[in-house]
This record gives sequence, C-alpha cells and structure tokens, in this order.
Amino acid sequence: MREEGAGVVRAVRGRPRSAAADRAIIAAALRLLERGAGVGALSMEGIAREAGVGKATVYRRWPGRDELLLDVMRALDEPPAEVRGDCVREDLVEILEGLRRKGLAKRDSALLRTMMSHFHSRPRLWQAYHDTVIRARRETLHAVLRRGVAEGGIRADLDVELLGELFTGPMLSRALLHEWRELPEGLAEQIVDGVLDGARPRG
Repeated sequence: MREEGAGVVRAVRGRPRSAAADRAIIAAALRLLERGAGVGALSMEGIAREAGVGKATVYRRWPGRDELLLDVMRALDEPPAEVRGDCVREDLVEILEGLRRKGLAKRDSALLRTMMSHFHSRPRLWQAYHDTVIRARRETLHAVLRRGVAEGGIRADLDVELLGELFTGPMLSRALLHEWRELPEGLAEQIVDGVLDGARPRG
C-alpha cells in the first residue's frame, strides 16, 4: 500500500504480521539509538540482530529503513488527545495540552530531538509523518471547531483551517521554534480562552 503523497511504501507480504515481533523490532531500534548509534548509522541488518530476528523478518514488515523509522517515531510520539465531545472548550484545551506535553517531552528527550531533526532533514520522511500523524490530529481539531460552529459558539464566517492554526500556533511556536520559552501548566487554557473570545459570534 502506498501512502498518498508520501512516497513511502508499506508492503504486506507472506503470513500475517505478529504484533509482538513488530514491537520487538521497534524496541531494538530504540535501544540502538539510546546507546548512541546515529540515525544515519542504523541498518536493517543491525536492527534485526539486536531484535534477535532474521533480516527477512524485518524486511517482511518494512521495505526500507525510512518506513521503519516512521514507526519508531510513532512509538516515541505521545498518543493524540482523545476528545470527549461534551464541551468544545474542554476538547480544545485537551488538544493543546497534548501539544504542550509533547513539547516538554521533546525538550527532555535527546532521542526525540534527534529523530525530529532527522525527519526534518528528509522531506519524504517528514511528508509521510505529516500525512499519517499530524494530519489526523489536525482533522480532530477541525472537527471540534466545526462542532463549535454548529453549536453557535464560533462564528460561521471564520475559516476552520486558519482558526485551527490560531489555536495551535502559539503552542507550537513555544515548543518547537522558541525552546527557551516556558510551557507552564495553564498555557493551553490561556490560549483557548483568548482565541475563543475573538471567535465568538458578534452581538
């Protein structure tokens, strides 16, 4: 199966995949990275040896290193926030709080910083990560905003994609572009309340 726009191929071959083997291989790649192996020095053969499996077992799951690294990055990534759907404001706060926690994790984890740097330096890999991880989170945010419009709490004349960037932009700016800025508790609430105040219907 080819992931649209990413140029990364995920092949399914032979017998059904074992989730335990998948986890063991990803864990092996993480151990090698944690021991100081550079991302560029990782090889499918070395990961297979570390995992205690044959090289064919790795290639049966991932046709190349980039495809495997994409799943390694997913393993490092904090799961996306689960919105409950009861309150638009609370759902928005939960989404932004997830970004805040991810920013803190990146600052604390040299491995996560290394992986993010590698992804940014390889456009094809970054596009695959965007299409499979970031896009899903963005669509969750947009669904909450559309619900806010339908409930009358957000003006219908606002572009949902642009409004979503107004919510996430300040948090991402602090987390990724200005890493010396603090990410204190309560920041998600401050951002959500400030943007919602400007997005409410007039009059």
